[in-house]
Amino acid sequence: MTRIAVIIGSTRPGRRSTAVAQWVEEAAGRHEAIKAGGATVELVDIAEFGLPLLDESVPAAFGQYANEHTKRWSEKIASFDAFVFVTPEYNRSVPAALKNAIDYLYAEWQNKSAGFVSYGVQGGTRAIDHLRVTLAEVKVADVPTAVSLPVFTDFTFENPMDPTETGRVTPGPHQEPTLFKMFDEIIAWAEALKPLRAAAAAV
Repeated sequence: MTRIAVIIGSTRPGRRSTAVAQWVEEAAGRHEAIKAGGATVELVDIAEFGLPLLDESVPAAFGQYANEHTKRWSEKIASFDAFVFVTPEYNRSVPAALKNAIDYLYAEWQNKSAGFVSYGVQGGTRAIDHLRVTLAEVKVADVPTAVSLPVFTDFTFENPMDPTETGRVTPGPHQEPTLFKMFDEIIAWAEALKPLRAAAAAV
């Protein structure tokens, strides 16, 4: 069974990423491999781990963690085979909290697959571009298919002029098939990388 974490990548009060991640989780329940029990999906909220700006004195590549928040984060991420990163776009890039959470670890990310669901005024695609570069450094295999949700077409707001309104995620009809294709790729790549994860665990 492939264990997939859907990582909520924003910690901002009033964030929309929780609603987007919940849509991903709900739609995943209709994906054939997940319905059949070949894969599972779990929401992981970085806000729940209380990670301060990176405060480990030893670089993550050595795996010598001193702080309890790091150890909790390490244990959680190590338990998964693959990831879906749900991210907004902040100033043409990824949220600092998500980048910080990635930087905390190294081996726990390696030889796993990942996909992306982004959102923003222009769909959040530039956040995905930056995540791909970051994750390459921790040896995550990111799949080519991604879901991009522009806030003006894939969300519904009671008051569109209120920037604090979370709104409802109302994806267009093409978005779920794209999400399913992404899950197909994530699961296939996670399975292909299983021998590398097993070899690393045996060391």
